[in-house]
Amino acid sequence: MRIIHTSDWHLGQFFINKSRSQEHQKFISWLLDQVLEHDVDAVIIAGDIFDTGSPPSYARELYNQFVIGMNTLGRQLIILAGNHDSVSTLNESKNILAQLNTQVIAAASEDLASQVLTLKDKQGEVGAIVCAIPYLRPRDIMQSRSGESGQQKQQALGQAIGQHYQEVFELAEKQRDELSNSFPTKSVPIIATGHLTAMGVTTSDSVRDIYIGSLEAFPAKDFPAADYIALGHIHRPQRVAKTEHIRYCGSPIPLSFDELGSASSKSDSSKTDSSKAGKQVLLVDFKDGKLNTVEPLFVPLFQPMQVIKGNLASIEQQLAALSDIDPDGLPIWLSIEVDTQDYLNDLQQRIQALTADMHVEILQLRRARKQQQQRIEREDKELLAELTPEDVFERRLATEQFETDEEKERLIRLKTTFTSIVNELETELNDED
Repeated sequence: MRIIHTSDWHLGQFFINKSRSQEHQKFISWLLDQVLEHDVDAVIIAGDIFDTGSPPSYARELYNQFVIGMNTLGRQLIILAGNHDSVSTLNESKNILAQLNTQVIAAASEDLASQVLTLKDKQGEVGAIVCAIPYLRPRDIMQSRSGESGQQKQQALGQAIGQHYQEVFELAEKQRDELSNSFPTKSVPIIATGHLTAMGVTTSDSVRDIYIGSLEAFPAKDFPAADYIALGHIHRPQRVAKTEHIRYCGSPIPLSFDELGSASSKSDSSKTDSSKAGKQVLLVDFKDGKLNTVEPLFVPLFQPMQVIKGNLASIEQQLAALSDIDPDGLPIWLSIEVDTQDYLNDLQQRIQALTADMHVEILQLRRARKQQQQRIEREDKELLAELTPEDVFERRLATEQFETDEEKERLIRLKTTFTSIVNELETELNDED
């Protein structure tokens, strides 16, 4: 039995006002090719198929396109909801997609048996049993109790999640035992899924933390003894608790610049050095009912992206190294972080002048974080009593970047709101006097 584990597609995402539709289109075509090339029996998408609960029409079209592609290949597809996905959006086409060899689990169910699915191999025989567990919303697995402290709510939720996993797993074990009684020589693995934050993982800027009640992370020891656990939500591929069988596959395309890692800025579907691409799906192989191998399949970087850091001279050199960009290809999306001791009020104009004749688009321009930290450290030496509320507010604003028109408008709103609050408080104090 061989599956591909993927997650966090975020169809419909806009990346700093840039559509990812072409990247997702290329990824879907690439993934279908991998299913065929590696003779895969099924694909599991462990949550966040969409970026929002109301995805745009082209995102739904891509979703349906992949479902049809998998059905055409005669392979199974299991889709689990993530915290970004709308239960009603996924459920609206669930019954139709079931006729296309696709099973959708949008939420935890009172009928736990409905979350125990079977995967069949190419011979039509049961090849694996799946504990299909999506993103677990508190209202689906526990009842709120009045008077509980934050710690008690956290403990109750952690226990409810662990209990849900265990109960679904026990049903899967029962089904496996029944299968073994009918076919004594047949041994099948149990695969569990999940969309949550496990303890000890590394996140990225694009991950919106899931805080269910006050639960921040789920202990790896509380997962059931499944042969493989396919997780979603964390965008960086990684093992959980140094195990081989509990895995995050990560998102298939970079959803923030800090996810690039060692990705090549010039990669495309034909030229990508896959060993540097960073993004991946996992090819999971089972043999004799047990986990055999987990192999990363590196996803090409369909949209050239690059992070450039340093002082102005270093940035100019790094930009010069991009001079051989194919003018007929896609422009490189750039994040530039400038490290300089001086405050340059014309920084944006300087960078624009350096890139004026280049086939690039600057999506992010900011000053180095260490400059901001140094400024904070200097200000920490001042006594709070020496500062007015306006001073404190201005110092805090100085740690942020307001480069784009949208960010500058936000800055104006923040200052207006702050001034209004201060004036109201001063009026109240004067009235009391």
